[in-house]
Amino acid sequence: MKNTTSGTLRVTMLPGEKWWGLCNAFGREMPFNEATAFECDLRVENYAHQSLSLLCSDRGRAIWCPEPVGATIAGGEIALESDAGEIALVERAGANLAEAFRFASRTWFPPTGEEPELLYFSAPQLNTWIELTYHQNERDILAYAQSMLDNGVPPGVFMIDDTWQHGYGTWDFDRRRFSDPKGMMDALHAMGYKVLLWMCPFVSMDSPGYRRIAFGTNPDDVHGYPEKGGFLVSSRTPGWGGVPPPAAVEWWNGKSALLDFTHPNAVAWFTEQLDRLARDYGADGFKFDGGGVHFYAGCVGTEGASPKTFAHDPSASPAAQSALYGAFALKYRGSEYRNGFGFAGRPVIMRLHDKPHTWDALRRLIPDMLAAGLVGCPFICPDMIGGGEWTAFLPGAPFEPELFLRSAQVHALCPMMQISASPWRVLPPEHQDGFRGIVALRQRFAPRFVELAKESARTGEPMMRNLEYAFPGRGYAEIKDEFLMGEDLLVAPVLEKGATSRRVVLPPGSWRADDGRTFDGPATIEIDAPLARLPHFERI
Repeated sequence: MKNTTSGTLRVTMLPGEKWWGLCNAFGREMPFNEATAFECDLRVENYAHQSLSLLCSDRGRAIWCPEPVGATIAGGEIALESDAGEIALVERAGANLAEAFRFASRTWFPPTGEEPELLYFSAPQLNTWIELTYHQNERDILAYAQSMLDNGVPPGVFMIDDTWQHGYGTWDFDRRRFSDPKGMMDALHAMGYKVLLWMCPFVSMDSPGYRRIAFGTNPDDVHGYPEKGGFLVSSRTPGWGGVPPPAAVEWWNGKSALLDFTHPNAVAWFTEQLDRLARDYGADGFKFDGGGVHFYAGCVGTEGASPKTFAHDPSASPAAQSALYGAFALKYRGSEYRNGFGFAGRPVIMRLHDKPHTWDALRRLIPDMLAAGLVGCPFICPDMIGGGEWTAFLPGAPFEPELFLRSAQVHALCPMMQISASPWRVLPPEHQDGFRGIVALRQRFAPRFVELAKESARTGEPMMRNLEYAFPGRGYAEIKDEFLMGEDLLVAPVLEKGATSRRVVLPPGSWRADDGRTFDGPATIEIDAPLARLPHFERI
């Protein structure tokens, strides 16, 4: 092992060596090799995905830092820099990618052993975002939930998305659109769903929650700040009474204050809100959105901008703040958390960042999910079926039924499947049976995926694996359009528009295809793959 005390490390790649890690947003850019020109900075950004200062190579080498790093890969050299903590290079973590990752897992982020909510794996998830966007309401939510049951989709985790609440920081149902929220929650539970409510760490700056935390219980008692505070505050601009006011942080819904999770008052207040929602309405968990490193990094400020600081712990880094938000989310078992730094080894349910309704975005799903497993986050869901950008599903938008069904096929046999745009609205009638068939295929394998999730919770290994991980040294490192679930299920979705066949690389072993034919690997075969078929192979 080679340690650095300066927080910098340079590693020369071996001839032909390939590396994986840092952040699963770059799955398609992996593996990094001698020809790679790449840079990222996990200290100020987690790229809306899951990041970890870890790199593992197919030669069994591993690089690790407990703190976020800036990384540059060019000319066959990896250069890493950390503001805190040593960076370690282990020359002999193993003989290949899988052995290097297993070493890293047990040494630096051993799994807790706690299982995630298994309903995520035993049934498709439903999310109301695409259907209702900023118009969440009781009547349409119940109709959406019932329509899925009527079309053969079994009940699973049900996520009520943004704007169910009265406002950011006023975490109660908006009574203009929810006349009986407790009755609605009871009805969803009676259908068999577990219900999550969308949540974020932002607080509107004209809300009661803002006034309570920013200025203390008594809004007039400004001199209680920051002891009674809990937001990010300006370190330069004094406010009323000479007290620095909370910072206005820009995010996708405008500007708001942002919770400072180093402060116990902020944690206590947020806990109070969520516990009340669970107690009074029966919320089973929360969809924790926001909280990315870049929001906190933006609060710290850059050269030439008005710098801001964390009220309770000015020394906290942006990544540490993001990690504290994630740690808070872990208190609510069964919740989904979309992005952050350093969650390896924990039972965190995560989803890829929203992607557009395009074929190129579809091709990113598999490599990004594979990369998530290699930053220690095996419980990964693709984006919503068809993409997570709601504008693609508006009347008149360029929607493609073929793309929607091929996206559903990627979801079907990966760790999790999430439906948001209603297939019964967006698909023409002739394609709706095809979607029902995809759900039925998913359910046939669901018991296997539940057991695989339990295994990953114990071992820390990815549920979804690339061929290089499972069959090292056979030239499979660049295959990014196939994946293995565990050791015995090979999935090869069609990712090209209009394609009715595809090439499949079969690793060693005997494999039974979904059409009943048997093939012996290693081999490369060409198979028919019409729109109704998701090619997959089970090892005999």
